[in-house]
Amino acid sequence: MGDCFRFGLIPPGSGVLCALSGGADSMYLLCRLLEGREKYGWRVGAAHLNHGLRDAARRDEEFVRSWCGARGVPLAVGREDVSAFAREEGMSLEEAGRILRYRFLEDAARREGLELIATGHHAGDNAETVLMNLIRGCGLNGLTGIQPRRGNIVRPMLEVSRQEIEGYLTAHGVPHVEDETNADPTYTRNKVRHRLLPLLEELNPQAAAHIAAAARRLREDEALLAAQAAPLLEEALDTPDGLALPVRVLRDSPRPLALRCCAGALDRAGLEGGAVHLERILELALGDDPSARLHIPGGSVRRQYELMVFSPGPDPEPPAPAELRDGETRWGSWSITCCQAVCPEKPYISPWEFYLRPGAYLIRPRREGDKLTLGKRPEKTVKKLMIEGRVPAHRRELVPVLATGERAAALGGFGPDRACLAAPGEPALHIILKTEENG
Repeated sequence: MGDCFRFGLIPPGSGVLCALSGGADSMYLLCRLLEGREKYGWRVGAAHLNHGLRDAARRDEEFVRSWCGARGVPLAVGREDVSAFAREEGMSLEEAGRILRYRFLEDAARREGLELIATGHHAGDNAETVLMNLIRGCGLNGLTGIQPRRGNIVRPMLEVSRQEIEGYLTAHGVPHVEDETNADPTYTRNKVRHRLLPLLEELNPQAAAHIAAAARRLREDEALLAAQAAPLLEEALDTPDGLALPVRVLRDSPRPLALRCCAGALDRAGLEGGAVHLERILELALGDDPSARLHIPGGSVRRQYELMVFSPGPDPEPPAPAELRDGETRWGSWSITCCQAVCPEKPYISPWEFYLRPGAYLIRPRREGDKLTLGKRPEKTVKKLMIEGRVPAHRRELVPVLATGERAAALGGFGPDRACLAAPGEPALHIILKTEENG
């Protein structure tokens, strides 16, 4: 097998920062980057983060300082309390370490004026990622493994085998340090690395290399499908509730493109979701429930009749009940103006302006059992009126009900109950409602 290190990922003359732990993978990476410095005029620096998790962390830091110092490689060193960060943020040590590591690398690259950051992920890491995604459940994108480039992060070793790394270090007399946590069986990745992958390599010694190569080919397929799905998102609109995508876009598209359109919508809305979430979102679009919803990491996805709405954050809470007073009362996004008046000949002007009988009124969210008789129409529950008016389910608690005692007297945007209207020529409350959505 020839040299699998992808020098072509880094353009000539680039500045590149090596993520350097001191382990075999990162030492191999730094050595190959230094070769590129000679061949392609790269500017090469290194960065080492001491996570403070291991007794040997100080040893690793001293090792990389010594090695880089002897060869004139600029080295940035940082220290973080990963355990404390994980506790504060409520996440695993692995996730906390990853976040702090990339944050440190970005800062170091910026300070050194280096455009790219190179990490030492190799073919074995790539194969492990594919296997872990497959075990957890994934779509085609999950089988593409680790991306060779994402933003300013480059991974030129994705098809370099562990054997090639060890052979290179031995041949060139390059030392390295071992991270004892790489053998800890409590980590899922280590179970895949030390149990599952060796079993596959018993069947075929090139198993990791073949999985990595298959991931590369699948990346090409995924890129083509994603490019075909991208125009579908052009019909999405930004709304106060989130990113809104017409349901017909998903219904009229081939399933592989519809799923990728959902993935693009999640990304554009700042939400996260895996293959299972994408399948569920498509089910909502193709189903019969016009108010179906799905909670996902970071927010929710809802059917709002003929729209799919991708909303970050929690659903809005309804305002607390408030007494209707003279003048303007703000209730959530609504404004309710009330003033004493004599009822004109026609007490009903529009669903947004009318005259009510004098009395005490409470502005509150709807309650189970609320009913209204609007004009000459038959009595209906407030819930049914909202469904017929296509008010999205998550916004129904945000529409004000004007209530007198236990009785609903009016519903914002729908109008007053016939029996609660004032009599012409009699004292009345002149009610005007406005909402930010319709001005």
